[in-house]
Amino acid sequence: MRPILFRPAHRPLPPEVDGPWDWPRLRRLTTLDPKAPRAVTIAPAWGIVAAPGRSEPLGRAGPWAEEAAAIEARYGSGRTLHVSLEEFARTLTTSDETVERLREGGVRARALPAGRRSAEGRGELAAYRRAYRTFRGFERPNVLALFASFRFDRSFAREHPEAVQVGPLWSRRTSRPVRSAATARWVWYASPSSAEAIAPAVLAGLRHVPSSPHLWVRSPRPWSAVAAAPDWALVVGPIPARRWRREFREASLRIVTGSRSLLEALEVGGPFLYFNGVLGRGAARRRHRPEKIVELLRLVRGTGWPEDLRRDLGDFARGRRVAEVVRRAASGEGGWRRFPTPPPPAGFPPGFDDAGRLLLRVVREFARGRERAEELADRFRRLSHR
Repeated sequence: MRPILFRPAHRPLPPEVDGPWDWPRLRRLTTLDPKAPRAVTIAPAWGIVAAPGRSEPLGRAGPWAEEAAAIEARYGSGRTLHVSLEEFARTLTTSDETVERLREGGVRARALPAGRRSAEGRGELAAYRRAYRTFRGFERPNVLALFASFRFDRSFAREHPEAVQVGPLWSRRTSRPVRSAATARWVWYASPSSAEAIAPAVLAGLRHVPSSPHLWVRSPRPWSAVAAAPDWALVVGPIPARRWRREFREASLRIVTGSRSLLEALEVGGPFLYFNGVLGRGAARRRHRPEKIVELLRLVRGTGWPEDLRRDLGDFARGRRVAEVVRRAASGEGGWRRFPTPPPPAGFPPGFDDAGRLLLRVVREFARGRERAEELADRFRRLSHR
């Protein structure tokens, strides 16, 4: 089952499609040449990137809308299933989503409850809920929206029954680490711009440890505020995928960001730290999009993970106690002495705890031709709520 990247010759690819990505093997087509009676499209956030335009504010068509429409016109709506891969671990209710949006925008926590209770606040919640449903394509019966996370959220399921919650979409491209006898080496995927701001504290923490590990940093931009030194190296811009996998696999600890590198760190196993960036300064400092680490820490709560380790992971993600956390991790102090294995995803119905396996099941069952796209999508929605 080989995926196809379809884009007509007269339409240039969106920026960064051919950027530093480790794409799986796929075919590229500029014209549709059906070899099967049915088609499945897979897009991130279909309601944003592939939905048709609407005559309303923010109604511009997505950058892949023409391709999605051409495929559906060629095969027919009942024989075209659109799979939407939504943002990882972002299964928040309208109320929680609004609070998180305001928090990240700089609204202090004490100001949030009053705003939500007011008539204006309730109106904003209703408007956001309508917009959310529109931009997730919930009104399209042949769109199957997959929301991957570490845990099944019943409140989100009640509010959005069209959403199919599943476990993580693992890469399955990482292998177990190969430990070498050489000096320990840490790898840091320093994608957020604020990573440079905590780098001095990271280095300070490492330098307080005898035989401290070497730090290898991958960043999309140069650093100017941190002086070069023999105990750390900065690699800027794209690097070959094979080299990155090797560095990542062989590291004694990985500092990761976002969802993909976090999931790969969990696949490889062993100690890690998570930093997705911070906004603001001083008392106004706040985490950027923290739901990935928040959901993971909720998953491991009550499973035997040491409290000091959970505190260290949470504080490092906030940019707090950075040097102390790094020193503790590098010296194997407390819960870092034997880094535990995370438990499996929790709360999902049978067959829904792995997004990759579920996606293959959806495609294979649709290919049998026994159901129209909207019927199959509705069946999987109902199965996901059991």
